[in-house]
Amino acid sequence: MGFSNLLFLWTLILPIIVLIYYFFRKKYKDQTISSTMFWDEVMQETRVSPYLKHLQRNALLYLQLLALILFTLALMNPFIKKSEMAGEQIIWIVDTSASMLAGKETSTFDKHKEEMKSLVSEIAERPLTIVTTGEEPNVILRQETDNTLIHNTIDQLTVTYEDEQLSKAIDVAQAFVGDTSTSIYIFTDSLDRKELPIETDRVKWVVKGAEKDLKNVAITKFAATEVNGEISALVQIKNETELVHEMTLSIVDDMEQNLKEEKITIEANEELSLMYDQFPLSTVLTAHIDVDDDYEADNAVSSILSGAQLDIIVDQQMHALVQKGFQALDADVKIVQTDQMKQMADKGIVITNQTDLLDESSGKVILIGRDDESAEEINSMVDVSKDPLFAFSDLEDVYVSAIYPSFDGFTTIATIGEKPFIQRSPKGDIVILADIESTDWPLHPSFPLMLWSLQNELSEGTQSLGIFRPNESKAVSLIDDEWTIYSFEGEYISTIESPGHFRAPTIPGVYTIRSQEEQKYFLVQLSNLERSIQEGTSFELGQLQSDGEDIKTRESLSNWILFIVLLLLVIEWEVQRRRGFAN
Repeated sequence: MGFSNLLFLWTLILPIIVLIYYFFRKKYKDQTISSTMFWDEVMQETRVSPYLKHLQRNALLYLQLLALILFTLALMNPFIKKSEMAGEQIIWIVDTSASMLAGKETSTFDKHKEEMKSLVSEIAERPLTIVTTGEEPNVILRQETDNTLIHNTIDQLTVTYEDEQLSKAIDVAQAFVGDTSTSIYIFTDSLDRKELPIETDRVKWVVKGAEKDLKNVAITKFAATEVNGEISALVQIKNETELVHEMTLSIVDDMEQNLKEEKITIEANEELSLMYDQFPLSTVLTAHIDVDDDYEADNAVSSILSGAQLDIIVDQQMHALVQKGFQALDADVKIVQTDQMKQMADKGIVITNQTDLLDESSGKVILIGRDDESAEEINSMVDVSKDPLFAFSDLEDVYVSAIYPSFDGFTTIATIGEKPFIQRSPKGDIVILADIESTDWPLHPSFPLMLWSLQNELSEGTQSLGIFRPNESKAVSLIDDEWTIYSFEGEYISTIESPGHFRAPTIPGVYTIRSQEEQKYFLVQLSNLERSIQEGTSFELGQLQSDGEDIKTRESLSNWILFIVLLLLVIEWEVQRRRGFAN
């Protein structure tokens, strides 16, 4: 605390004058009374409470002295130092992942929004940039100084439920730093210091985390499958706290009918797996736990039941190992002559090397090799992406001696020496740019697992679009020109005009996608990372050079003091009114 106008210190003489005046005022008034009958009672009351009587007799003195002293302080303009914000520019990185919804009374995300609003006044005239997290970090405000626009932008911030992927947002923020001293604020729930870049004298990091001791119990996995005309389900529940929790687990079908409800007790830091069977057939099942924790987004998970697997139609000229591999999966495999493949292409999953079928077939195609190009020699190992197709099959040890040219406009999901090896077409077909005989793939355990993954992915697409992450952009197999997305309750979400631009909704749940001819289901689910919350962390890291010195903000107390002075004057007037005004 400090004073900015010490020159007005001389005004302290005013309360001293009032005090001296009271010393020399007339203390008694001669008055003739007719009786002293009650004198003893009055003196006895005075002796019992002398301090109270003294205060009552001198109330005006103390009120006037206090008002004059506060008025003097107001003239000297006392102030307090608030927080400090350093740098020539400010950058905010705002975590919009689902875990930001955790909180005891108010979510971490809402608390950060209120804190951002309070910091706006400290920015002064310095430019502010706001970056939100996600698979594709978004710069929603760039070098802005208008406080009104900043407040409006903060109000419009929402949780997108995507993985936070703070490293991508940090890279975007650093692109704005350059040679300018910058304070970068990260509004998140938890962040390890090691995830921040090496300290520089141009950047000061300020991390605002979540509150500590948040409790979370989550459904980490829910799967349902059809067995002999009935449904079997698996539920996994994890307790991330140090306490024993009691909860109610319920499983409902697509008609909101309760198929199962039971009380469950889960020990501290325990992961519980529960199996259920003999449920009646249903398209969608949803598991939900009613538990007292601080994070509700991971308390419900849905599952879409897959339909029957499609037939496998293998081109006769394909390698025998491909035929044997699919037959080992207990799939209905049909070997068809090459010249009859076009007639059979729409009746199942086609395995061929005829490139024309990619365009001419409306069904599913797995292209192994090409009949329209020549292969070129290569000597390298396979490098796969994080595509779900490789969840159970690791191809990194597979050797390939020759590959074919890639397809333009297809998504590459595996490479060899930086050249495409496995691609996915815009409508979901899978292309393997090598002949099986040019690889040692069949000798690896990943070969049958890969065939199973291919069959499962392409079959699932006929019954549903599968599972998506919030806001995930993905090529899907949609034949009609226009599709419309609805919530499971029938609320309109959006219209898709091109399958290549399909983007999943933001909020997790079950959705339907409809055309004029058919309807499919798909799920939007949180990732495993967003089904867990970490202990909140807040800290500062780094120091700026002298040209980016901290700006210390001052908040004046004069207005508050003047308000108290005004209140004291009102009290003085009331005291004087009750005693009676002098004539």
